[in-house]
Amino acid sequence: MSDASILSDTERTTGRDALRKNIQAALALSSAIRSTLGPRGLDKLLIDDSGRTLTTNDGVTVLETAKVEHPVAKMLINASSVQDKIARDGTTTTVLVSAEMLNNAWHLVTQGVHPSMIARGYRMAEEYCRKELLSFTIDATKDDRLIATQTSLAGKGHEAMRMHLARLSVEAAEIIADTQSDVAIADPTRVKVLSQSGGVVTDSKLVTGLVLAKKRILEAMPKKIGAGNVLLINGGIERRAMASDMKLNVTSTGVLQSFRDKELEMLTQQVEQLQSLGVTLLACREGIDDDIRSALNDAGIQAYRRVARDDLDLLSRGCGATLVHDVKHATAQDLGAFIESRNEMWNSVSHWIVETEEGGATFIARGSTTDVIGEVERCFGDALGVACQLIEEPLLLAGGGATYIALARRLRRHGETIPGREQLAIEAYADALEIVPRVLAENAGLDPINTLLEIVASQSNANDDISHYFGLNVDTRKSTNMVDDGILEPLRITRQAISGATEAAVSILRIDDVLWAKTDAVIPEMD
Repeated sequence: MSDASILSDTERTTGRDALRKNIQAALALSSAIRSTLGPRGLDKLLIDDSGRTLTTNDGVTVLETAKVEHPVAKMLINASSVQDKIARDGTTTTVLVSAEMLNNAWHLVTQGVHPSMIARGYRMAEEYCRKELLSFTIDATKDDRLIATQTSLAGKGHEAMRMHLARLSVEAAEIIADTQSDVAIADPTRVKVLSQSGGVVTDSKLVTGLVLAKKRILEAMPKKIGAGNVLLINGGIERRAMASDMKLNVTSTGVLQSFRDKELEMLTQQVEQLQSLGVTLLACREGIDDDIRSALNDAGIQAYRRVARDDLDLLSRGCGATLVHDVKHATAQDLGAFIESRNEMWNSVSHWIVETEEGGATFIARGSTTDVIGEVERCFGDALGVACQLIEEPLLLAGGGATYIALARRLRRHGETIPGREQLAIEAYADALEIVPRVLAENAGLDPINTLLEIVASQSNANDDISHYFGLNVDTRKSTNMVDDGILEPLRITRQAISGATEAAVSILRIDDVLWAKTDAVIPEMD
């Protein structure tokens, strides 16, 4: 039975034609960010509908900001976003490798190899690569972590900026590092980012503790207090409003004043309860009534109001406090501990700094313009993510495309042991991995083929123990030992890039039917 009538309002593409168009979309997307890869990568200027501009070298920022409609392109962007969320680097690599896998798969399809065979071969190649990566790893020291973090910022900003942000990110990762069940954990969300206009990038700094652009509710309160207990309220200490619209008929003099006196008495009781709990620092998400500011000061409590919920959460994690809805239900178990709370004036703006027990940090991003500050924040976020994962998994690989070429070389030898057409897919997978050193050379103004051959020769002539260390050094424009040159990258970045690229490529290869629903304008019917 024909499906023409059923799909009359749908545009349909099937078979090789569908695969070809999907691969064309993937290649078009990869070409858009190809020139951003590596230390010699170039920037992209993004302009939105309102005319606002954004200049960046970050591949995932380019992809997520650009308006992309093709569903296959969106699949690759999603793979890049997952890479950014998990590894904070390698987003451009994921898209490039995935698109190259699809391009190589198309050549096999035109030779009569079925896409499902190619997908099976790609899965086998991915599994082999993940196992081989473990034999390439290097244990990371503290100096190595700094080097790898700086390498992750290659191509982003000038050298002084990269060195400064890498050092601050490693320092921040060490501050927030914790151990749970003998497992190291470093959560980058425990570092708050605060922007300040003016100055240069190298004026950016890291402050131990949480920093907020807030001032205490009363100037008479001390600017600095030592260690004590903190209470965090997910509400406020204010006069309660009527539950609904009501009118009060006052029949005698003094009734209204008695209402006010009772409200003040209730507020004062809350201050007394805070004092009985031993609270010395108070932070509320909502307001604090002006009439009790002096009472709080007399009770020796430093108070802040209208603190954002996200900041309260950070304080809660750092101080070990529990967020409560109001003072009446607060208990001693809800209190948290802090080391010091103080106010400082920066550029005519009062800032509240809290040093916490569990460790926390605030990064102050500085720059001459808003665009520069935005790029500093993005770079620090990437570097911090890399530094944190190196604390959790301190394993490194040689950079400069060395690992990808070494994997490709071993993968080809492994493919010779696989019978059937999957061997062709494994060969295509190995070729796709070499896109990374080829694009690195291309962006550095070198011949990609000659560079690739030079690195392969260097690895072939070296001892087996260090053969996978040789890659492209874009500064010397030669194939050198990446470990000796200090060009290192975390294992998690490469492992996730290979997995993400393979997953996206296999998902696209398995699509043989594309249905586009027509969306013509329809005039709604009137009742």
